[in-house]
Amino acid sequence: MSELIMNAALFYAQATLSLAAACAGYRILIGPRAQDRILGLDTLYVTVMLLFLVVGLRLGSIFFFEAAMVIAVMGFVATVALAKFLYRGEVIE
Repeated sequence: MSELIMNAALFYAQATLSLAAACAGYRILIGPRAQDRILGLDTLYVTVMLLFLVVGLRLGSIFFFEAAMVIAVMGFVATVALAKFLYRGEVIE
């Protein structure tokens, strides 16, 4: 019984995270300002990272956890670089 509940919860989590990723992608494409697009990108990388974790739990594979860590680090660096570019107009001083 608990395995059935776990599978149902993981399926629900995958569905809602996929919907959240689609909404973030919409914000990236349609966002009226560059700041909105950067926030959409930030939301998208966090959502995809969580989606990788949920898929890793469903499949029982360690690969997805390592990929989620790489996505988290790369997404953070990209967000900081884009925010600095918007603030100062250059990334490297």
